[in-house]
Amino acid sequence: MYGKLFESFQIDGLKLKNRLIMAPLYLGYAGEGGSVSALLLKHYGLMARSGVALVVVENATIDYLRGGGSHRTIRSDTDDTIEGLQRLAETIKKEGALACLQINHAGRFAAVPNPVAPSAVDTFGRIPTALTKEEIDEIEDSFVDAALRVRKAGFDMVELHGGTGYLLAQFLSPRTNKRLDEYGGSFENRQRFALEVVSKVNNAVSPFPVGYRFLADEWLPDGLKLEESVLFARSLASLGVAYLSVMGGTYESFFLPDILEKSAKPGYMVDLAATIKKEVDVPVIAAGLINNGELAERIVTQGKADLIGLARVLWTDPEWPQKVIQGRENDILQCDSCNACTKLVMKGKPAFCARWPVDKQKFWRAKFE
Repeated sequence: MYGKLFESFQIDGLKLKNRLIMAPLYLGYAGEGGSVSALLLKHYGLMARSGVALVVVENATIDYLRGGGSHRTIRSDTDDTIEGLQRLAETIKKEGALACLQINHAGRFAAVPNPVAPSAVDTFGRIPTALTKEEIDEIEDSFVDAALRVRKAGFDMVELHGGTGYLLAQFLSPRTNKRLDEYGGSFENRQRFALEVVSKVNNAVSPFPVGYRFLADEWLPDGLKLEESVLFARSLASLGVAYLSVMGGTYESFFLPDILEKSAKPGYMVDLAATIKKEVDVPVIAAGLINNGELAERIVTQGKADLIGLARVLWTDPEWPQKVIQGRENDILQCDSCNACTKLVMKGKPAFCARWPVDKQKFWRAKFE
């Protein structure tokens, strides 16, 4: 029924068995201090078993003490983390999916006493410290070191987290980058940090594929807009990124009334992906409540994206791919965009889905009580 959706596809020489990707989704299942827990392994084993071709694991911090998003953010910032990451990669791959790990620095959104950022811009009542040039160089090197650990741990590729308003995106945004040096001001300067990170990581891990989680629009009046992000997409493509995984919004826009209304609509970020796809010659992943096979197939056949990213949709019902291919879409347990899971993780709590059967909710909740 869905011929394009379930055909194979190539990313940088790696063969994907279909066009379905698990897009990264932070749920707070790592252990305290960012360790790879038994529950995290169980979760990603289930996601890989779903039938998607590639699982992109949620962000792993490159600097737990200065850039970690929470106390349950996976770590990739020391060699001591490699063993746990190895178990994670093995768990995913033995279930028949390719494994990718997203690496990140949360910048001004870091859950640390003294966050850092491109500029000292208010962040929910906190003012981060503006980075020095020396610190910028150190962070770039930390991205490289983390990517090397990802490769050593046995993942098939690495993704740089340039979405959700985290540090890479903070440098790009005119809202959060008020610098007067070579990393601020003009768009050419604001994209410099991210491009340096991509170049250094690519040079260090090549021919290991390096993907990019791409923020196309902050959905804020004074934030990053498509007009500039299109230019950035071209720059990334020229550096040879393996793919662009396109998204919209940040923690400062996700809960605005108009964005809440928008994000309840199936495929609400697809137009962003379609705009970027017209501008680049690298694979583009579309995501955003793509909750049925007909919509997913149409996105691919109409050339709006090459691959379909499933995050909360897949988490809500890990049998989504099988139900679609078997013509049982009416049986899919659908995410209703209630955002209960997002609210939980923003409070530092592990997430469960309010739509799950009561016994499943109790099982996952019990792991943290």
